Amino acid sequence: MLAIIDTHPIQYRAPVYRTLSNQFGIPIIVIYGSDFSIIGYEDKEFGTKFAWDIDLISGYPSQFLSQVKMGGAQSFETVTSQGLTAVLQKIEPKALLITGYNHRLYQAAFYHALIGKYPILFRGETTDHAQQRNPLKARLRDCFLHWTYRRCSKLLYIGQQSKAHFQRLGCSDQQLIFSPYCISASPFQCNEADRDQLRQVTRQSLGITDTQIVLLFSGKLSTRKRPDLLLQAVKQLPPEIRSQIVVLFLGDGELRTVLKDLACSSPAVTAHFLGFQNQTQLSRYYHTADFLVLPSQNSETWGLVVNEALHHGLPAIVSQAVGCAPDLVTPGVTGDIFETGSAQGLAQAIERCIGTRGSASTPSLIGRPDIQRQCRQRVSAYSVEKAAKGIARAYKETIA
Repeated sequence: MLAIIDTHPIQYRAPVYRTLSNQFGIPIIVIYGSDFSIIGYEDKEFGTKFAWDIDLISGYPSQFLSQVKMGGAQSFETVTSQGLTAVLQKIEPKALLITGYNHRLYQAAFYHALIGKYPILFRGETTDHAQQRNPLKARLRDCFLHWTYRRCSKLLYIGQQSKAHFQRLGCSDQQLIFSPYCISASPFQCNEADRDQLRQVTRQSLGITDTQIVLLFSGKLSTRKRPDLLLQAVKQLPPEIRSQIVVLFLGDGELRTVLKDLACSSPAVTAHFLGFQNQTQLSRYYHTADFLVLPSQNSETWGLVVNEALHHGLPAIVSQAVGCAPDLVTPGVTGDIFETGSAQGLAQAIERCIGTRGSASTPSLIGRPDIQRQCRQRVSAYSVEKAAKGIARAYKETIA
């Protein structure tokens, strides 16, 4: 049996565990620190309380170390490892899959794996680019991770930057297996028939015309994601382009008031603040938009909203700080990439993507079936099935 250690049910990971169990037949149990994400909790960056509106726990065996209704952990920060020892002793797994290293639960899992001599599979958001560290901290981190990775039987990399991180720290090719970061498209309405209907209805409800260009920011309105940079960039566009732009902010957080004030300041930008929207409500906004924009400054180890956008055939304009950029974004095909923190760079990327409709020299990416196909084709290599296949392979090779 493979014991998977995770802090709480996560909408992006549960489908992988379900597929691992049902499609690949791997005997698993997912040990969660708490059930707070399915009961409802307040996310500090979103600034609102919510529970995901999709099923996160059926279709695979799981066990909770604590439950909210029994006085257990009510947030990521309060999850502990209490009870982990007893569960591992009871189930006697053949290997552990650990999904991070910073949290106390993951650290306890590493400890128990080493003491109990359980083989370790590791799959986490590993990267070197997400945060800038001073030389001493960077060196200490490298030493810790080098020591940790040497004790793992398999290291599952989620993308190009993840693989480069492992290779830089001396991990062997025999340890490395691809298990891409992914989302399940099942809660979404992704085909072209859905697109036409949802685009028309949603644009009408928001007062957006067919000819206006919609830029979508989806995520937490937090400093690290730099939603303000999007407004700054639009303000730098030539007036004839800026007048065609509508910005949708899909999400909530600490910068909401700041962004509203910025949008209203001269030159004004037409913007709609839609608040937090749950998984099953997202498709209408992806189809309404012409581009997703993710201008993150730091700590964007991947950027799964880009996966979501590409599944809908929507190109993405992302900063260089976005971890998935090398994997998913090809300028002029599936979107564009701009210099992190540069409003001018983002404005230029927006202009390139808007292009001139019908022009061969500066083609627009808007509304082109070939671009929509390219987006869907690119993200198809980063699927739930491929992620589960990588874990299944790692487990089988480890216990062989």
